[in-house]
Amino acid sequence: MKVLQAGPDAAGARLDQWLASALGPDFSRNRVQALIRDGMVAVAGGAATEPKRRLLGGETVEVALPEPEAPEPLGEDIPLDILFEDASLIVVNKPAGLVVHPGAGNWTGTLVNALVHHCGDSLSGIGGVRRPGIVHRLDKDTSGVMVVAKTDKAHRALSEAFADHGVTGDLRRAYAALAWGVPARMTGTIDAPLGRAADRVRRAVVPAGRGDARHAVTHFEVQERFGEMASLVECRLETGRTHQIRVHMAHIGHPLVGDRDYGQAFRTKANRLPEPLQTAVKAFSRQALHARLLEFRHPETHIMMRFEAPLPRDMEALVEGFRKL
Repeated sequence: MKVLQAGPDAAGARLDQWLASALGPDFSRNRVQALIRDGMVAVAGGAATEPKRRLLGGETVEVALPEPEAPEPLGEDIPLDILFEDASLIVVNKPAGLVVHPGAGNWTGTLVNALVHHCGDSLSGIGGVRRPGIVHRLDKDTSGVMVVAKTDKAHRALSEAFADHGVTGDLRRAYAALAWGVPARMTGTIDAPLGRAADRVRRAVVPAGRGDARHAVTHFEVQERFGEMASLVECRLETGRTHQIRVHMAHIGHPLVGDRDYGQAFRTKANRLPEPLQTAVKAFSRQALHARLLEFRHPETHIMMRFEAPLPRDMEALVEGFRKL
Protein backbone atom coordinates (compact mmCIF):
# COMPACT_ATOMS: atom_id res chain seq x y z
CA MET A 1 0.00 0.00 0.00
CA LYS A 2 1.30 3.45 -0.92
CA VAL A 3 -0.10 6.49 0.91
CA LEU A 4 0.14 9.92 -0.70
CA GLN A 5 -1.00 13.36 0.39
CA ALA A 6 -2.62 15.69 -2.12
CA GLY A 7 -1.62 19.24 -1.21
CA PRO A 8 -3.75 22.36 -1.60
CA ASP A 9 -2.26 22.87 -5.08
CA ALA A 10 -3.97 19.64 -6.21
CA ALA A 11 -7.41 21.25 -5.97
CA GLY A 12 -9.25 20.79 -9.25
CA ALA A 13 -6.74 18.31 -10.69
CA ARG A 14 -7.91 15.08 -12.27
CA LEU A 15 -7.17 12.09 -10.06
CA ASP A 16 -5.42 10.08 -12.80
CA GLN A 17 -3.22 12.99 -13.87
CA TRP A 18 -2.20 13.91 -10.34
CA LEU A 19 -1.57 10.29 -9.35
CA ALA A 20 0.55 9.57 -12.44
CA SER A 21 2.71 12.57 -11.55
CA ALA A 22 2.89 11.65 -7.86
CA LEU A 23 3.84 8.01 -8.49
CA GLY A 24 6.68 8.96 -10.82
CA PRO A 25 7.93 7.87 -14.26
CA ASP A 26 7.56 4.13 -13.61
CA PHE A 27 3.77 4.47 -13.79
CA SER A 28 2.17 5.47 -17.07
CA ARG A 29 -1.14 7.28 -17.09
CA ASN A 30 -2.79 4.25 -18.69
CA ARG A 31 -1.50 2.09 -15.85
CA VAL A 32 -2.79 4.55 -13.25
CA GLN A 33 -6.22 4.63 -14.90
CA ALA A 34 -6.33 0.83 -14.80
CA LEU A 35 -5.51 0.84 -11.08
CA ILE A 36 -8.30 3.35 -10.42
CA ARG A 37 -10.90 1.40 -12.40
CA ASP A 38 -9.86 -1.83 -10.68
CA GLY A 39 -10.69 -0.33 -7.29
CA MET A 40 -7.07 -0.12 -6.16
CA VAL A 41 -7.26 3.60 -5.25
CA ALA A 42 -8.99 5.28 -2.31
CA VAL A 43 -9.40 9.04 -1.75
CA ALA A 44 -10.09 10.33 1.78
CA GLY A 45 -10.84 6.77 2.85
CA GLY A 46 -13.42 6.09 0.15
CA ALA A 47 -13.06 4.04 -3.03
CA ALA A 48 -12.32 6.09 -6.14
CA THR A 49 -13.06 4.33 -9.42
CA GLU A 50 -13.39 7.27 -11.81
CA PRO A 51 -10.08 8.51 -13.34
CA LYS A 52 -11.66 11.91 -14.18
CA ARG A 53 -12.59 12.59 -10.56
CA ARG A 54 -11.47 16.04 -9.45
CA LEU A 55 -9.47 16.41 -6.25
CA LEU A 56 -10.42 19.00 -3.63
CA GLY A 57 -6.90 19.34 -2.30
CA GLY A 58 -5.64 18.09 1.05
CA GLU A 59 -6.98 14.52 0.69
CA THR A 60 -5.10 11.34 1.54
CA VAL A 61 -4.78 9.08 -1.49
CA GLU A 62 -4.09 5.38 -0.94
CA VAL A 63 -2.92 3.11 -3.76
CA ALA A 64 -2.80 -0.68 -3.46
CA LEU A 65 0.01 -1.69 -5.79
CA PRO A 66 -0.27 -5.32 -6.90
CA GLU A 67 2.83 -7.45 -6.95
CA PRO A 68 4.05 -8.24 -10.49
CA GLU A 69 2.38 -11.43 -11.62
CA ALA A 70 4.22 -14.49 -12.83
CA PRO A 71 5.14 -14.07 -16.51
CA GLU A 72 2.42 -15.13 -18.85
CA PRO A 73 3.26 -16.46 -21.32
CA LEU A 74 6.01 -18.60 -19.84
CA GLY A 75 9.62 -18.31 -20.85
CA GLU A 76 11.08 -20.64 -23.47
CA ASP A 77 14.75 -21.29 -24.21
CA ILE A 78 14.79 -19.85 -27.73
CA PRO A 79 18.12 -18.48 -29.05
CA LEU A 80 18.33 -14.70 -29.37
CA ASP A 81 20.69 -12.54 -31.42
CA ILE A 82 21.21 -9.76 -28.85
CA LEU A 83 22.71 -6.50 -30.11
CA PHE A 84 22.52 -4.62 -26.78
CA GLU A 85 21.08 -5.06 -23.30
CA ASP A 86 21.03 -3.11 -20.05
CA ALA A 87 18.66 -2.77 -17.10
CA SER A 88 16.12 -0.74 -19.11
CA LEU A 89 15.90 -2.37 -22.52
CA ILE A 90 17.13 -5.04 -24.88
CA VAL A 91 17.80 -4.77 -28.62
CA VAL A 92 17.61 -7.92 -30.73
CA ASN A 93 18.04 -8.91 -34.35
CA LYS A 94 14.81 -10.84 -34.97
CA PRO A 95 15.07 -13.70 -37.45
CA ALA A 96 12.44 -14.23 -40.12
CA GLY A 97 9.84 -16.79 -39.08
CA LEU A 98 9.70 -15.71 -35.42
CA VAL A 99 6.36 -14.28 -34.26
CA VAL A 100 6.80 -11.30 -31.93
CA HIS A 101 3.88 -11.74 -29.53
CA PRO A 102 1.73 -14.74 -28.55
CA GLY A 103 -1.67 -14.82 -30.19
CA ALA A 104 -4.15 -17.04 -31.96
CA GLY A 105 -2.27 -19.92 -33.54
CA ASN A 106 1.04 -18.85 -31.98
CA TRP A 107 0.77 -19.15 -28.20
CA THR A 108 4.31 -20.49 -27.85
CA GLY A 109 7.63 -20.14 -29.62
CA THR A 110 7.46 -16.33 -29.86
CA LEU A 111 9.95 -13.56 -29.23
CA VAL A 112 8.13 -12.71 -26.00
CA ASN A 113 8.55 -16.31 -24.78
CA ALA A 114 12.25 -16.08 -25.56
CA LEU A 115 12.64 -12.73 -23.78
CA VAL A 116 10.82 -13.86 -20.64
CA HIS A 117 13.23 -16.82 -20.42
CA HIS A 118 16.33 -14.75 -21.18
CA CYS A 119 15.59 -11.74 -18.97
CA GLY A 120 14.26 -13.66 -15.97
CA ASP A 121 14.25 -11.55 -12.81
CA SER A 122 15.74 -8.54 -14.62
CA LEU A 123 12.23 -7.76 -15.93
CA SER A 124 10.41 -5.33 -13.66
CA GLY A 125 6.65 -5.13 -13.55
CA ILE A 126 5.35 -3.52 -16.74
CA GLY A 127 1.74 -2.62 -16.11
CA GLY A 128 1.81 -4.84 -13.02
CA VAL A 129 2.98 -7.90 -14.95
CA ARG A 130 6.55 -9.17 -15.11
CA ARG A 131 6.95 -9.22 -18.90
CA PRO A 132 8.84 -7.54 -21.73
CA GLY A 133 7.30 -4.37 -23.13
CA ILE A 134 6.69 -4.58 -26.87
CA VAL A 135 6.74 -1.02 -28.28
CA HIS A 136 6.85 -1.91 -32.00
CA ARG A 137 6.57 -5.08 -34.05
CA LEU A 138 7.88 -6.75 -37.15
CA ASP A 139 5.82 -9.17 -39.23
CA LYS A 140 6.56 -12.83 -38.60
CA ASP A 141 8.50 -13.14 -41.87
CA THR A 142 10.29 -9.78 -41.63
CA SER A 143 13.73 -9.86 -40.03
CA GLY A 144 15.75 -7.15 -38.34
CA VAL A 145 16.34 -4.82 -35.42
CA MET A 146 13.81 -4.50 -32.59
CA VAL A 147 13.99 -2.77 -29.21
CA VAL A 148 12.00 -4.10 -26.24
CA ALA A 149 11.49 -2.40 -22.88
CA LYS A 150 12.32 -4.09 -19.58
CA THR A 151 10.83 -1.47 -17.23
CA ASP A 152 7.65 0.58 -17.07
CA LYS A 153 9.61 3.82 -17.49
CA ALA A 154 11.41 2.58 -20.60
CA HIS A 155 8.15 1.16 -21.96
CA ARG A 156 6.38 4.50 -21.64
CA ALA A 157 9.23 6.54 -23.14
CA LEU A 158 9.80 4.20 -26.08
CA SER A 159 6.06 3.84 -26.74
CA GLU A 160 5.76 7.62 -26.97
CA ALA A 161 8.73 7.79 -29.35
CA PHE A 162 7.29 5.13 -31.65
CA ALA A 163 3.80 6.68 -31.51
CA ASP A 164 5.38 9.94 -32.70
CA HIS A 165 7.35 8.09 -35.43
CA GLY A 166 10.26 10.49 -35.03
CA VAL A 167 8.27 13.50 -36.23
CA THR A 168 9.19 15.55 -33.15
CA GLY A 169 11.61 13.16 -31.47
CA ASP A 170 14.76 11.15 -32.10
CA LEU A 171 13.67 7.99 -33.87
CA ARG A 172 14.81 6.60 -37.22
CA ARG A 173 13.91 3.30 -38.85
CA ALA A 174 15.21 2.06 -42.18
CA TYR A 175 14.30 -1.14 -44.01
CA ALA A 176 15.98 -2.95 -46.88
CA ALA A 177 13.45 -4.24 -49.42
CA LEU A 178 14.05 -6.30 -52.55
CA ALA A 179 11.30 -5.21 -54.94
CA TRP A 180 10.18 -6.33 -58.37
CA GLY A 181 11.07 -3.84 -61.08
CA VAL A 182 12.59 -0.39 -60.65
CA PRO A 183 10.60 2.67 -59.47
CA ALA A 184 10.39 5.48 -62.01
CA ARG A 185 12.19 7.80 -59.58
CA MET A 186 15.26 6.95 -57.53
CA THR A 187 13.72 8.63 -54.48
CA GLY A 188 10.14 9.29 -53.59
CA THR A 189 7.39 9.41 -51.00
CA ILE A 190 4.29 7.23 -50.90
CA ASP A 191 1.50 9.06 -49.08
CA ALA A 192 -1.52 6.77 -49.20
CA PRO A 193 -3.93 5.91 -46.34
CA LEU A 194 -4.28 2.27 -45.35
CA GLY A 195 -7.30 0.31 -44.17
CA ARG A 196 -8.48 -3.27 -43.97
CA ALA A 197 -8.75 -5.32 -47.14
CA ALA A 198 -11.73 -7.59 -47.78
CA ASP A 199 -10.26 -10.55 -45.85
CA ARG A 200 -9.67 -8.42 -42.70
CA VAL A 201 -6.12 -9.72 -42.31
CA ARG A 202 -4.43 -7.94 -45.16
CA ARG A 203 -4.28 -4.16 -45.58
CA ALA A 204 -4.97 -2.03 -48.66
CA VAL A 205 -4.73 1.56 -49.83
CA VAL A 206 -8.19 3.05 -49.22
CA PRO A 207 -9.91 6.43 -49.71
CA ALA A 208 -8.94 8.95 -47.04
CA GLY A 209 -12.56 9.46 -46.07
CA ARG A 210 -13.24 5.81 -45.25
CA GLY A 211 -13.92 5.10 -41.59
CA ASP A 212 -10.93 2.81 -41.05
CA ALA A 213 -8.47 4.82 -43.17
CA ARG A 214 -5.19 5.55 -41.38
CA HIS A 215 -2.62 8.10 -42.50
CA ALA A 216 0.45 6.29 -43.87
CA VAL A 217 3.66 7.70 -45.35
CA THR A 218 6.70 5.78 -46.61
CA HIS A 219 9.86 7.39 -48.03
CA PHE A 220 11.97 5.29 -50.39
CA GLU A 221 15.34 5.44 -52.14
CA VAL A 222 16.60 2.98 -54.75
CA GLN A 223 19.98 1.70 -53.52
CA GLU A 224 20.76 -0.72 -56.33
CA ARG A 225 19.04 -1.79 -59.54
CA PHE A 226 19.30 -5.17 -61.22
CA GLY A 227 18.51 -4.36 -64.82
CA GLU A 228 14.76 -3.80 -65.05
CA MET A 229 13.90 -6.99 -63.16
CA ALA A 230 14.34 -5.89 -59.55
CA SER A 231 15.85 -3.29 -57.24
CA LEU A 232 17.15 -3.02 -53.69
CA VAL A 233 15.22 -0.20 -52.03
CA GLU A 234 15.66 1.51 -48.68
CA CYS A 235 12.35 2.41 -47.05
CA ARG A 236 11.98 4.83 -44.15
CA LEU A 237 8.77 5.03 -42.17
CA GLU A 238 7.06 8.28 -41.26
CA THR A 239 4.14 6.29 -39.88
CA GLY A 240 3.98 2.70 -38.66
CA ARG A 241 0.91 0.93 -40.02
CA THR A 242 0.46 -2.83 -40.32
CA HIS A 243 2.15 -4.15 -43.51
CA GLN A 244 2.83 -0.53 -44.50
CA ILE A 245 5.95 -1.00 -46.65
CA ARG A 246 4.58 -4.12 -48.31
CA VAL A 247 1.28 -2.48 -49.24
CA HIS A 248 2.84 0.82 -50.32
CA MET A 249 5.43 -0.82 -52.57
CA ALA A 250 2.75 -2.97 -54.18
CA HIS A 251 0.60 0.15 -54.60
CA ILE A 252 3.25 1.82 -56.80
CA GLY A 253 3.65 -1.36 -58.83
CA HIS A 254 6.76 -2.78 -57.16
CA PRO A 255 5.75 -5.46 -54.63
CA LEU A 256 8.42 -7.21 -52.63
CA VAL A 257 9.97 -10.38 -53.95
CA GLY A 258 8.48 -13.36 -52.12
CA ASP A 259 5.44 -11.46 -50.80
CA ARG A 260 2.58 -13.92 -51.22
CA ASP A 261 -0.02 -11.53 -49.82
CA TYR A 262 0.67 -8.44 -51.92
CA GLY A 263 2.79 -9.73 -54.80
CA GLN A 264 0.77 -12.64 -56.17
CA ALA A 265 0.42 -11.01 -59.60
CA PHE A 266 4.22 -10.96 -59.94
CA ARG A 267 4.89 -14.61 -59.14
CA THR A 268 5.23 -15.52 -62.82
CA LYS A 269 8.01 -12.96 -63.25
CA ALA A 270 10.35 -15.54 -61.79
CA ASN A 271 9.86 -17.60 -64.95
CA ARG A 272 11.83 -14.97 -66.86
CA LEU A 273 14.88 -15.36 -64.64
CA PRO A 274 17.85 -17.59 -65.51
CA GLU A 275 18.80 -20.55 -63.36
CA PRO A 276 19.73 -20.93 -60.57
CA LEU A 277 18.13 -17.57 -59.67
CA GLN A 278 14.71 -18.68 -60.93
CA THR A 279 14.65 -21.64 -58.55
CA ALA A 280 15.96 -19.50 -55.68
CA VAL A 281 13.23 -16.89 -56.13
CA LYS A 282 10.46 -19.51 -56.36
CA ALA A 283 11.80 -21.17 -53.18
CA PHE A 284 12.02 -17.87 -51.24
CA SER A 285 9.01 -18.26 -48.98
CA ARG A 286 8.77 -14.85 -47.33
CA GLN A 287 8.70 -11.17 -48.22
CA ALA A 288 12.23 -9.86 -48.87
CA LEU A 289 12.10 -7.20 -46.15
CA HIS A 290 14.64 -6.52 -43.40
CA ALA A 291 14.68 -3.86 -40.66
CA ARG A 292 18.33 -2.90 -41.06
CA LEU A 293 18.56 0.28 -38.94
CA LEU A 294 17.04 1.57 -35.71
CA GLU A 295 18.01 4.79 -33.93
CA PHE A 296 16.41 6.08 -30.73
CA ARG A 297 17.23 8.03 -27.58
CA HIS A 298 17.83 5.87 -24.51
CA PRO A 299 14.97 6.47 -22.01
CA GLU A 300 17.33 6.60 -19.01
CA THR A 301 20.68 7.97 -20.23
CA HIS A 302 19.16 10.08 -23.06
CA ILE A 303 22.08 9.04 -25.28
CA MET A 304 21.30 8.43 -28.94
CA MET A 305 21.57 4.72 -29.73
CA ARG A 306 22.13 3.34 -33.24
CA PHE A 307 21.83 -0.31 -34.22
CA GLU A 308 22.26 -1.95 -37.61
CA ALA A 309 21.80 -5.54 -38.70
CA PRO A 310 23.18 -6.89 -41.99
CA LEU A 311 20.92 -8.70 -44.43
CA PRO A 312 20.16 -12.24 -43.24
CA ARG A 313 21.75 -15.04 -45.26
CA ASP A 314 18.65 -15.98 -47.23
CA MET A 315 18.00 -12.43 -48.38
CA GLU A 316 21.66 -11.69 -49.03
CA ALA A 317 21.89 -14.79 -51.22
CA LEU A 318 18.86 -13.62 -53.17
CA VAL A 319 20.35 -10.15 -53.69
CA GLU A 320 23.63 -11.70 -54.83
CA GLY A 321 21.71 -13.80 -57.35
CA PHE A 322 20.13 -10.67 -58.85
CA ARG A 323 23.53 -8.92 -58.91
CA LYS A 324 24.82 -11.63 -61.24
CA LEU A 325 22.13 -10.89 -63.84
